[in-house]
Amino acid sequence: MITAEEVLSGRDTLLAAAGHHPYARHALWRDHEARGWRRDGAVGWLLPPGQGPAGGAVGAAGPALDVFAGLVAAGTLHAGQWLHLPRTAAEEVADRFTVARLDEWDFLWTTTAPPQQPAEEERVVRLGEADHPALAALIEEAFPSTTSRPGDPRIVDWYGIRDGDRLVACGADRSRGDIGFLAGLTVAPDRRGRGLGAALTAGMTRALFARYDHVALGVYTANVGAIRLYRRLGYTGTEPRTSVHLG
Repeated sequence: MITAEEVLSGRDTLLAAAGHHPYARHALWRDHEARGWRRDGAVGWLLPPGQGPAGGAVGAAGPALDVFAGLVAAGTLHAGQWLHLPRTAAEEVADRFTVARLDEWDFLWTTTAPPQQPAEEERVVRLGEADHPALAALIEEAFPSTTSRPGDPRIVDWYGIRDGDRLVACGADRSRGDIGFLAGLTVAPDRRGRGLGAALTAGMTRALFARYDHVALGVYTANVGAIRLYRRLGYTGTEPRTSVHLG
């Protein structure tokens, strides 16, 4: 049971309460209903099973933490689930939850197509099921910590860059809400520093702008090199996030 000043039901109601924030437009899937709440400047929600995180929030971090801590105490949320919250100091999170893992990352978005990249952008192609073994091998080598893997039901499409028969860069289209969303962007370690990351990001961003008015991605806050690249490609909107895996 959600206890807050105002209980909210339905995706449209939650989006309106959140001011149609880009992160809420991404997190609240079009084909899934959600229930949530508004409290002291925070708007939060619980998500259906199978979507990934159990819930999330935008706005003031403290009230969001309080409501989710109450849901843990009530048994609504439990160990093994995770939450995407507004950026919160690690000690504040530890005061309210048993934490198995905490990640700090930035949700970045753009409303304009990126600058044209060198010829490599023309090499960005949509991949199919036959490419899944090559995708799995590249991801395991280049980005083993990513949650975006072949077969993940959250993924709409895969894109990549090949060098001959070898897949050397890949990324996932995980657009399930009202905005495009790129995930799992990676380049083979021996091909980095050649512009492939920029080409892949620009090519995918351009493809998603055919369907969406915003395109977004997530990046670990410590990855300053990637953030610099995404800024150069137009990803100037920023929502700092803290992900809490419950222990």
